[in-house]
Amino acid sequence: MNIVKPKTALISLYNKSNLKKIVNFLIEKNVKIISTGGTYKSIKEITDSVIEVSEFTGFEEMMDGRVKTLHPKIHAGILARRDSDLELLKEKGYETIDLVVVNLYPFEETIKKNCSFEDAIENIDIGGPTMIRAAAKNFKDVVVISDPNDYEKITKEWDSKGGISYETRKNLSQKVFKLMADYNKTISNYLEGGTEKIND
Repeated sequence: MNIVKPKTALISLYNKSNLKKIVNFLIEKNVKIISTGGTYKSIKEITDSVIEVSEFTGFEEMMDGRVKTLHPKIHAGILARRDSDLELLKEKGYETIDLVVVNLYPFEETIKKNCSFEDAIENIDIGGPTMIRAAAKNFKDVVVISDPNDYEKITKEWDSKGGISYETRKNLSQKVFKLMADYNKTISNYLEGGTEKIND
């Protein structure tokens, strides 16, 4: 059975439900935790065993957080094929990222509140979808969790099987691409009807 036992996790969450539970579980499993912005601050309240993404990449956040995880060290770590790319990662001084725990800015919920066009645009998540798509593409080697409701199922399997199975990783990957299809359709539909212009 093809089992992945993650050693390094990247966590970036809008919905921080059950954060303490998943963080404590990862610490128990000796998983290195990298995190961003508000999620990093929340994890810091639980444990000191967390590395801020800017420290990990050596690249400071820009543009009020618009650019923070869009870095080769992050995406090479997620996308690296463990059977062919590890030597290249080593040459670059990079490391693999085996677990991506990310959920997205709530675009649909935001526009339901009759927000301004500018606020709607700011709530189009870029870094989150990029990370979960990368992890979902590389599900052969990476576990991606895009829904806090899956934490319990994943932790139970990890305990019982010593890691996460290929079948579960594939199912989690499919869930990401379904999520992204719905997310992108919502944005597309909004822009089709949203006639306001920014800085016209």
